[in-house]
Amino acid sequence: MLRKENILLIDDDIDILELLQRHLQSMDYHTYKAVSVKEALYILKDAHIDLLITDIQMPEVDGLELLKFAEEHYPEMPKLVITGYPSVSGALEVIKAGATDYLTKPFTKEELRKAVLKAFEQSSQRKYSKNKSNNPLAGLNAEMVGESDAFGKVTDIIERVKDNKATVLIKGESGTGKEMVARAIHYSGKFSRAPFIAVNCGAIPENLQEAEFFGYIKGAFTGANENRKGFFQAAQGGTLFLDEIGTASLAVQSKLLRALQEKEVTKVGARKTEKVDIRVIAATNVNLLEEIKNKGFREDLYYRLTVVEIDVPPLRERMADIPILVEKFVKKYGIEYKDRLLRITPEVFDILKRYPWPGNVRELENVIQRAIIMGDGTIEVKDLPDKLKFQIDFPDTHLVSLDEMVKDYVQKVLIHTKGNKTKAADILQIDRKTLRDKLK
Repeated sequence: MLRKENILLIDDDIDILELLQRHLQSMDYHTYKAVSVKEALYILKDAHIDLLITDIQMPEVDGLELLKFAEEHYPEMPKLVITGYPSVSGALEVIKAGATDYLTKPFTKEELRKAVLKAFEQSSQRKYSKNKSNNPLAGLNAEMVGESDAFGKVTDIIERVKDNKATVLIKGESGTGKEMVARAIHYSGKFSRAPFIAVNCGAIPENLQEAEFFGYIKGAFTGANENRKGFFQAAQGGTLFLDEIGTASLAVQSKLLRALQEKEVTKVGARKTEKVDIRVIAATNVNLLEEIKNKGFREDLYYRLTVVEIDVPPLRERMADIPILVEKFVKKYGIEYKDRLLRITPEVFDILKRYPWPGNVRELENVIQRAIIMGDGTIEVKDLPDKLKFQIDFPDTHLVSLDEMVKDYVQKVLIHTKGNKTKAADILQIDRKTLRDKLK
């Protein structure tokens, strides 16, 4: 599990920012990133920050002004300065402005670790209570379940961001539950009474994206017969979830960036802007950094969206959660389809734990749903799809012929049925004559 401390990093050098983040995350700290003082102020306003680490030399507003602001408004928060231009007078100036320590570039990971620990030791107040609930999703009626360490890291970040409006990027394969994570952030926090607007960017034609996101006025284009709000206005006060953000057109990406920076939007055909107060959560199942290299995604928008990042692990990396997920789905669909709770045989669980689940949690849910429909009181091996029933594990170094593989599986089924050939043929979905031929 991550520690409770949140660290805000400010540097206009993206490489330094990424290096700091990697080092601190490897120490189990949670990080927010900003490439300017202006962006840092937004984060300080919206998020709980326990330590500020800032560069001094930055364009427009420098880090010294940020230190003075933070010292005035967040006097209990420790502040650490990093710079590539050290001097005695500079050190005295930043200490006077409220910095607890002064770190000179280049620095080692160990030097950074010691400086961070020293900063926290000098802090008289922590932003988080030690008595927080171990289950930040308790109010979600088990919409999200899991006990694995990988799942625990996700819920820990949800707990951190649920009560602020910092932008979040959720990354993960299809079927891992990215929208569920977004809903957990919204509905477990203090903005839960406000709207949650979920948008699949990939489902909106490119020529309609701007109108859908920002709205339009009557007469703006053919078919615009009335004034209409966009998704940004509809989510006012709450959360706008942008799924498949990588599919948004470059033109709309530019307008999304402006909306996030200025917190205002302009309807298609309108001249006046409208202020919006929302939290934006985006999600993607593609590598946006690769899309940036291929000129398919704006780099500045990427860094605007990644103030907080959540990596949702694939199911194969959280296999310990399969029993509790299966229990959830059995309760859900058992009552829906059979009006009762059902039992699952141990053999079924063994198969579920061996399968790699390329479709992740969504695929597991579909398998259990199908098995409940096909089953009769008890979910057995025969109720599973063939791709699960006929998976056989063997080392790559001991490959066997197809005949040997079939022989091995038939023997396993017979052992399972205690020699009952009728049951074995039913599981294998062959007639008894074919089974007799194979046994010969």
